[in-house]
Amino acid sequence: MGNLDWSFYNWDLIANFVLKGLAFSVVLTVVATVGGILFGTVLALMRLSGRKWLELPATLYVNGMRSIPLVMVILWFFLLVPFLIGRPIGAELSAVITFIAFEAAYFSEIMRAGIQSIPRGQVFAGQALGMTYGQNMRLVVLPQAFRNMLPVLLTQTIILFQDTSLVYAIGAYDMLKGFEVAGKNFGRPIEAYLMAALVYFVICFTLSWCVKRLHQKIAIVR
Repeated sequence: MGNLDWSFYNWDLIANFVLKGLAFSVVLTVVATVGGILFGTVLALMRLSGRKWLELPATLYVNGMRSIPLVMVILWFFLLVPFLIGRPIGAELSAVITFIAFEAAYFSEIMRAGIQSIPRGQVFAGQALGMTYGQNMRLVVLPQAFRNMLPVLLTQTIILFQDTSLVYAIGAYDMLKGFEVAGKNFGRPIEAYLMAALVYFVICFTLSWCVKRLHQKIAIVR
C-alpha cells in the first residue's frame, strides 16, 4: 500500500475518464433491463401457454442462453453478425443487443416464477368476469407478478450492472474501460483497478441495500 500514488485519485480522473464510461454502463443497464423484462415476459408467457409450438422454442432459447457464458455471447455477436450482414455494427450497439437477448432468458425465469406464484383463483375470477387470456394476464396476473418479483428483478438488474464490465472484451467504453485508460495514461494501473473495484462495490452495495429495504416494505404490506 505504501507504493500507491494517492495523488492519482482526484476529480479530474473521474471527470475526464470515468464519467463517460459510467454513463454508458448505466444506459446499458437500464436499456437491457427494460428490453430484457419485456422480451423475457413474452418468453415466460410462451412457456406457460400450454401450446407446444410456443413452449418448445421459448424453452430452447432460455435454456440455451442460460448455458452459455455472457462473454462468449458478446464475442460471438460482435464477431459473427458483422460477418453475416456484411458491415460492422459497433461495440456499443452490439453490447446493447447482446445484453437484451441474454438477460431476457434470466428475466423470463423470474417472470415465469412470478406468474406461477399468483393463486389460480385470481385467474379463475378473471375468467368468470369474461376476460380473455390476454386481458387476464394484462390486468390481473402480470401486475401482481411484477409486484411479487420486484426485489428479484432489481437484484438481477444489479448483477446486470456488474456484468456490463464484460463489454470491455469488445472495446466498448464502459466504466471499467475508463479506469483502465486512466491507469495506462498515468502509468498507475494498480491504482486504477483498485479504484474501479471500490466504485463498483459502493454502487452495488448501495443498490443492494435499497433492494433489501424495498423487500422489507413489500413484506410488511403483505
